[in-house]
Amino acid sequence: MGKLKIDLLGTSFTIQAAEDEEYLKKLLSYYSRIANHIESNGMLKDPLQISILAGIMICDELYNEKAQNAKTFKLKSDTNDAEAERLTLEMIQKIDQALQ
Repeated sequence: MGKLKIDLLGTSFTIQAAEDEEYLKKLLSYYSRIANHIESNGMLKDPLQISILAGIMICDELYNEKAQNAKTFKLKSDTNDAEAERLTLEMIQKIDQALQ
């Protein structure tokens, strides 16, 4: 169980989670980079708006990653199906030759 002190966008609090502390620090670091990027580019100034946009940007990354993984899985699945069909037809052909 990990504990993490969050000091970001003008607020500070501590959380406790089932994940270990190093993992929580990595998550916070990643989130901080995105929030700081939004803030430093002058896109938004309000901390709540920055945090909401950072969350949406992370959701976008997650959604795109899931879609890419699903696409990759489908391609692998289609390839496996095609290979199974090829092998099946090959075995049927060999059985037919043996029976003749």
